Amino acid sequence: MNLGFIGTGNIVSDVVAGISKSGFSHKKIIISPRNKKKAQYLKKKFKRIMIAKDNQAVIDLSNLIFLGVLPRVGENILPKLKFKKNQTVVSFMSTTNYSKLKRLIGKKATIVRAIPMPPIRLCKGPVAIFPPNKKIKNFFNNIGTTIEIKNEKLSKNFWAISGTMASFYELLNVLSNWLIRNKTNKLDAQKYVTSLYSALAELALLNSSKPLKNLVNEQTPGGLNWQGVNELRKSGYYRLLEKSLNKIYKRL
Repeated sequence: MNLGFIGTGNIVSDVVAGISKSGFSHKKIIISPRNKKKAQYLKKKFKRIMIAKDNQAVIDLSNLIFLGVLPRVGENILPKLKFKKNQTVVSFMSTTNYSKLKRLIGKKATIVRAIPMPPIRLCKGPVAIFPPNKKIKNFFNNIGTTIEIKNEKLSKNFWAISGTMASFYELLNVLSNWLIRNKTNKLDAQKYVTSLYSALAELALLNSSKPLKNLVNEQTPGGLNWQGVNELRKSGYYRLLEKSLNKIYKRL
């Protein structure tokens, strides 16, 4: 099976890295020449990569096709491309919904929307897909953890949550900078903060079948963590987070 990628941006690079790391069985990875420098970089770094002459060539040479371009770019180029009946097209285009993809691509190909995130390069992290599709579920389970969503309205919730990634990294940045301003070595500060939150996330994952609120309520009244969460509540931090999610959701 040949895997084709239209677009050579960050998320495409991450998915290609995940495929290579996982050992997922495929013949070739066909990538578009959209960003010549990035395409050459991917070809040099990973095995069995071929740079197609154009986007149509990616489609013609591939069984499974991934759309890793910005929505405005995809909506411009897709009507000019011809897909085949036996092909599956996986779109990473965040604000282009399923019905619009159908109009842009046509009725021949099978279409799935997916939300891969950067940790997929390490073969980690969830990938939400809509509609449920056995082939795509199996594919992403090789390089992450697939979550199938039964209706598109629900999938918008997952797209919105995916928009908090940079906010999480900014939180880590703020915490490490606070340590640095208080005379902590930069390397020690960043290592401590990232290791701490990685461990906390792992603990939360182990408890994900139970209400996550339990982890909050475990904190000792009057303790440092009790104080920290209450200070943030009083400041409206968590209300602002929800407000931000609502605004992201409205774009989808």
